[in-house]
Amino acid sequence: MTEVRRAVAASASLWERDEEIAAITRAVDTLRADRSSPGLLLEARGEAGVGKSALLGEARRIAEALGCTVWSARGGETLRPVPFNVVRQLLQPALVSMLPEEAREYLGDWYDIAGPALGIADPGERQADPQGVCDGLVAAVRRLARREWPLVLLIDDAHWADQETLRWLAALAGRLDETSVLIVLARRPGDVSGDSARHLDEATAVGRPLTPLNALTPDATAGLTRATLGAHADAAFCREVWAVTGGNLYETVELLAKVQDSEMQPVEAEAAELRALNRSARGGGLVARLEQLGVDSTRFAWAAAILGGGITVDMVARLATLDRADAARCAELLRDARILTATDPAPGQPDGGDLEFVHPLIATAVYNSIPDALRTAMHGIAAQLVTDSGLGAAAASRHLLQVYPDDDQEVVEQLREAAREHLAVGAPDAARRCLERALQEPPLPEAHARVLFELGCATLLTAPATTIGHLRTALAMPGLDGEQRVDAVFRLSQALLHNDQLEEAVRTVEAEAARNPDPSARLRLQAVQYMWEGIHAGETSSPRRSARLAELAATCTGRDNAERALLILRGFDAMTHGESAEEVVELCDRALVNGRLAPGLGWTDTEWGLELPMMLASSYAYADRLDRAEALFTEALRAYETSGWSGGHLSLAHAYVGLGHRRRGRLREAEKSLRESLRIAERVGRGLPLYWSAICNLIDTLLARGHVAEAASLADQYGFAPPYPSTIVLPDPRSVRGRLLLATGRTEEGVNELEAAEKAAAARGRHNPVVVPWATDLARALATEDPGRAARLASDARRQAERFGTDTAIGEALRCAAALETGQRAVRLAAQAVTYLEASPCQYEHAAARVEYGIASRSAAELHRGLDLAESCGADGLVARAREALAVVHAG
Repeated sequence: MTEVRRAVAASASLWERDEEIAAITRAVDTLRADRSSPGLLLEARGEAGVGKSALLGEARRIAEALGCTVWSARGGETLRPVPFNVVRQLLQPALVSMLPEEAREYLGDWYDIAGPALGIADPGERQADPQGVCDGLVAAVRRLARREWPLVLLIDDAHWADQETLRWLAALAGRLDETSVLIVLARRPGDVSGDSARHLDEATAVGRPLTPLNALTPDATAGLTRATLGAHADAAFCREVWAVTGGNLYETVELLAKVQDSEMQPVEAEAAELRALNRSARGGGLVARLEQLGVDSTRFAWAAAILGGGITVDMVARLATLDRADAARCAELLRDARILTATDPAPGQPDGGDLEFVHPLIATAVYNSIPDALRTAMHGIAAQLVTDSGLGAAAASRHLLQVYPDDDQEVVEQLREAAREHLAVGAPDAARRCLERALQEPPLPEAHARVLFELGCATLLTAPATTIGHLRTALAMPGLDGEQRVDAVFRLSQALLHNDQLEEAVRTVEAEAARNPDPSARLRLQAVQYMWEGIHAGETSSPRRSARLAELAATCTGRDNAERALLILRGFDAMTHGESAEEVVELCDRALVNGRLAPGLGWTDTEWGLELPMMLASSYAYADRLDRAEALFTEALRAYETSGWSGGHLSLAHAYVGLGHRRRGRLREAEKSLRESLRIAERVGRGLPLYWSAICNLIDTLLARGHVAEAASLADQYGFAPPYPSTIVLPDPRSVRGRLLLATGRTEEGVNELEAAEKAAAARGRHNPVVVPWATDLARALATEDPGRAARLASDARRQAERFGTDTAIGEALRCAAALETGQRAVRLAAQAVTYLEASPCQYEHAAARVEYGIASRSAAELHRGLDLAESCGADGLVARAREALAVVHAG
């Protein structure tokens, strides 16, 4: 009899779902039609109990019947703090079934990045980049989708999925056009907020919603009642079933099952009993029914609700303090009462659970029925059981978060360890929750500042404003000494930088350096101060700063990283000020160890950050040592990709690789790298310095290619206009925007922008005409209107270029001078420009000089050479200009 009722209930759950089932069937057929077909996300949305889970069950049946691989997972209300919980349920079973060597080979470089989050690999020692882990999980699905095609992923109760899973889901949904997989998810409207809501909305926005799942109509309720109880159920009884349940599918099925159990006749005379019977299925009625099963069964159900997932009889027995036989008996009673059920083995639960609640509504009711004090105590016991089981501090932290603060230093240490584990797998928000809870315990006074410091490090990338408060508080307390205090000050200054408070960052490290008695610590802090000052794009500069930096660097031999940092900073300062390029290169070379970045100064090292190696590589790039610059840029890209750092660090790496291509004259490659940089920067957030690096270099490259309209469109689309960032961007964005305005015919605005660039450069003492190329563009713009001023600008640019001394700088100044002249003087200057730029590594500028020399001298041979160079660079505008000039020469 029980089996018959279950079969009827299962089919009943699909009443009035024909349209949704047809949509799922079509989606599965589309997926199966072609391995290269794009993926699709279907969303089933409805209130609790309307049949979302039943619809996903039918989706599984359809997909499996048509030969698809189906993986499924479910969010849990009490499991939301567990990072990667739902994505682990989906992917872990398939990966665990492989041999470790097979899984590593299959996931490739992503194994060490995504493997720890999936629980199939040990985490590394350093903090994982959350965006890199997310990208690794997306890559894992894409690879598994090819192997397991056609693959269907089912996610129930997505509104209760953990934030890390929802972030992954949003990223995967954004790439479904190139990932042949069908995702069907079910969610309630509401019940999610903050970043989780944003990620879930992003995912479903690119999907296709199924018809909203509504309550059953009176006619459907009557049909379901008669299908379950028999055709003799009278109309009044059926109407009362609908009135009592409101057409809620779950409540209707449960109520009809209870009618069968009670042997009630489905007639009007007994319809009045339905309301009392329905109350026993939920809320207080469910609690009363649970109590009727006995104290042991109640304790068993409570323990199962505390565990939430991975419910095994053995674990529940230990938590409820029952012996194994009694626990097994309770489990059977709760299954018969339709409170618990055996886990469907299909999802392959990673926690090895063999029981689950029949419905989330029941789980919530049972959990909420536990007395508050007892619930808290049971979470504490559960944390100890999880720890004793060897599952680690991170797994136990979900329970520790629910325990009342009690000045327990063991809890503090467990939460700190859990935070480290969360950071190692790329879950900084979970780490933050653990450390915030540890502070409530609270830690001992001597440890309090260290916990705050750890909290500040955990939130650095995700919430710099919050980090500032944590670190300032930590530094004001005793407990941070020596290197740890210097680290905290450095992290605070980084947070201030990320929060666009660069001047405050400078003052913070300057004040700490003044009071720190340790010479080595003071030297490091001074280096950090000069580093932040060096990237500050503010309007004022102290000549004394550069002089002091030069004095410090003069005594440095590069014996430690503080000295190497000062050498790099001095080289960068000299480069931006347009001092001797030879001296710049000599300073940079002294900062290397056997021609490579020293340990601790690498791209992924956190002691100093990425700013120093970026300064080093940029100095080489603008000093015409592109071989060394490109080696460093490529090393950065490889380091971030290998480490899975796919957020702001990777965006900057692509931007600087693009800068290297642009300087070389490989304009097509530069555009490709810079578009990728901009794509990642958009994901991180507009307005940040890395965003400006991407868009500024991309517009500069498009202008060099002659794609003026596209450059203007991108500038409008991405807000390439004042106000500019507080950090320096290479090349100078004012100069690039001025060139763009001139190219689009907005001459007056372009002149104004270049004059603003002149003013800003003078205030900061930045006289390198290659980094801040306002003068040559402004001279050309004023050639007709104010030839005297144009000539003075060109002369000054040549003087500064000769001071800097690179072939590129001098050649570009000569190109400008030639453009302002006519006749044989123009020819001579153009020829000199070619001579310098031919020796330069910058092929686009060489090509431009060749074409201009060919035009001035009316030489077809020079124009052909310039045309060949322009074509190899991808400079389409220059190619067109060369061909037009050739046509004139041949016609003449």
